Amino acid sequence: MCLTAPSTIRTGCIYCFARPTHSYLGLSPGRDFESRLFAKVNAAELLRRELAKPGYVPEHIALGVNTDAYQPCERELRLTRQVLEVLSECRHPVGLITKSSLIERDIDLIAPMAEKNLACAAITLTTLDPEIARTLEPRAAAPARRLRTIRTLAEAGIPVSVSVAPIIPFVTEPEIERILEAALEAGAIGAHYVVLRLPHEVNPLFQEWLQAHFPERAQRVMNRVRDLRGGKDYDSDFGKRMHGEGVWADLIRQRFSKAVDRLGMGEFRGRFGRLDGSQFRKPLVVPPRPSPAAGKSGGGNAAGQLDLF
Repeated sequence: MCLTAPSTIRTGCIYCFARPTHSYLGLSPGRDFESRLFAKVNAAELLRRELAKPGYVPEHIALGVNTDAYQPCERELRLTRQVLEVLSECRHPVGLITKSSLIERDIDLIAPMAEKNLACAAITLTTLDPEIARTLEPRAAAPARRLRTIRTLAEAGIPVSVSVAPIIPFVTEPEIERILEAALEAGAIGAHYVVLRLPHEVNPLFQEWLQAHFPERAQRVMNRVRDLRGGKDYDSDFGKRMHGEGVWADLIRQRFSKAVDRLGMGEFRGRFGRLDGSQFRKPLVVPPRPSPAAGKSGGGNAAGQLDLF
């Protein structure tokens, strides 16, 4: 199960596959996606109600899959922290993935959960090159800062992996082994990857970025992307969209697996699925449901927020 508190991303990652969600709201997946933010300000309250349902069976919750759980606005809104407080109270298993060092703020919640096999974390590391990172992920933490976050989490006893994502052919792809080695040195015990995804409006935005920053490689990059996608720019098939298909996808898979095995980073494989759901207990306090009239302003709360469930 995925849970997203902020619905949009301020970090400005050009490759973000969540950009098209703004189109559904009549906004642009470009500038609007990075500047007009939506947050589920009652996420923790709604989660508490969901976990309190008589028939609820604990599923592993992933925080930060669609949009980063530690956006800059999280410093003030503290929505992710509120969600973690509910999960901690209920002894509910959770995995977190982020690019942000702000996750360090919540070590006081995550570490005790990790000690009970209720939590693990992953830090996304796309490149070690600060210049590439600056243009690719302009408002995300620098690569060196993310490595320090891996170290900080690991030293706190939190099982942490590195997410090498996205792998961009001829841009970040040459760094695969170096990224894994740096993450291992920082304390990561596992690794996984995703190849570049270009759904809907992300495709022209990424190609524009590619022409601006790597014009001499642009054609080669897109040709390889199509090699990974059965001749298309993108394939949304669930079994193919993360790792691609064909000869080049197999080569990346073999190369990544070989590096992971060589470095002894295979321990984390399946770690999220091995978190312990047997400790779950219902919330101690459940907020009352709002009256039907309270939710008539735009399908959300008084601020026009979209419903979480």
